[in-house]
Amino acid sequence: MQLKRSSAKTIVIKIGGSTLGSHDTTLDDLVSLQKKGIVPVVVHGGGNKITEWLKKMGVATTFVRGMRVTDAATLEVVIAVLAGLVNKELVAAIISKGGKAIGLSGVDGGLIQARVENPELGYVGQVVKVNSEPVKAVLSAGYIPVIAPCGLMAAGRDSDPMTILNINGDVVASEIAGALKAERLIFLTDVPGVRDSEGKFLPGLSAAEARALIASGVIAGGMIPKVEACLNALSRVPSTQIVDGRSAGALLSAIEGKAVGTRIEQ
Repeated sequence: MQLKRSSAKTIVIKIGGSTLGSHDTTLDDLVSLQKKGIVPVVVHGGGNKITEWLKKMGVATTFVRGMRVTDAATLEVVIAVLAGLVNKELVAAIISKGGKAIGLSGVDGGLIQARVENPELGYVGQVVKVNSEPVKAVLSAGYIPVIAPCGLMAAGRDSDPMTILNINGDVVASEIAGALKAERLIFLTDVPGVRDSEGKFLPGLSAAEARALIASGVIAGGMIPKVEACLNALSRVPSTQIVDGRSAGALLSAIEGKAVGTRIEQ
């Protein structure tokens, strides 16, 4: 399939930290897309790198129902690693491969505003507003926006010294895709896609089928936030997809319409 670019269409890609390794071609795929006139929006994770640096800094890591508890000390490391080290490494790698990229975080330009939803998790935010103008400005200049998932604390807690919140990267990708009215939202992860109760790979799901699989416990663990992010986006994004980003050419194959991963659509 010939790749074409329409100025009215946007593709948002979430890159999980676990998919970037010696065998994947994600960054090469991004540069190839850009050279073909498709300028995607990239949101990245970095949970493994955060855990590594928390250990180096002697900061204990605690999880509640799979979510990292982010106290003040943890938050400092999270922001430094996500918006600093991981973000700039990705931008540098894209540029070194001949691409054009600019790193952003959800703080820059007031891109993401969030509030604390569950005090048990500490400084973990739930998105309440997306200001897509900074992303549009980067896209219009021909650069790939590479976005670290954090955000500004929304008004209402003036007595709190913290003004930045840690936000789940899948949620940020979903919300940005919705705000941009993207054509597609693609999650690059470290599994082939969604499987049914017998372990059979599912190439496509309706929103109702995906919700049923979550309710029955078939979709579990780290796949839940990705599927929920897909479902959240579907009111404004026509097509979402979960793809194994470790496979060579996975991103290009997904965009070319080849049978990879699991599509979730209404």
